[in-house]
Amino acid sequence: MLPADHPADHPTGRREAKRRQTRLDLITAALRLTDERGADRVTVDEIATAAGVSPRTFFNYFATKEDALVGDPLEGCDLRELLLGTAPDKPLLEALLDALDPVFEQIHDNREQWLLRMRVIENNPQLLPLLIAAAAAAEQQFTAAVAERAGLPADHPFPAVAAAVTNAAVRVAVFRWAAEDADGRSGTDGRPLTDHVREAFGILAAGLVTTDSRRNV
Repeated sequence: MLPADHPADHPTGRREAKRRQTRLDLITAALRLTDERGADRVTVDEIATAAGVSPRTFFNYFATKEDALVGDPLEGCDLRELLLGTAPDKPLLEALLDALDPVFEQIHDNREQWLLRMRVIENNPQLLPLLIAAAAAAEQQFTAAVAERAGLPADHPFPAVAAAVTNAAVRVAVFRWAAEDADGRSGTDGRPLTDHVREAFGILAAGLVTTDSRRNV
């Protein structure tokens, strides 16, 4: 996403667009090579060559090849700014949906890359600690943003609980969205990611009460 004051035809906008494209090319090259060979059999030099840049350029974007593989779901998005920009009287889950919508759109628009990333991580379990660390960092951003919006101290339990359950709901939604690809319902036939997220958030908003009256939760 480009800042509003730097449109794509502005020099700054063009530079930012080029940087984002280079980053995307590096991520794509890293994922494809790793999908073919495994993470232990791919080097930074090979990733850079496949992306058409130098190894030095690679390190301008990522500290390690693993960072390129795991990615950052909030990359390019200021969660604090997005959440605080929502109406203060809007319920928290609705506000989070509005704030995270650009993230979900970005993931959905890059569906093939995200499905590839999920497959790579599944097949290379040594990447899991980095994925967990990235999720924890995102959750900390959630916690701080929720606390500020609600006017609560940082050590209050509400922001941390809200961030944790939101993170879990989004994770479930992403996996369900990705599973549609395996079922042959990807593309225009599959539901958008936002639909899955709204479904998961709806379950939270209902107080985790099942709609099946025959069951007690």
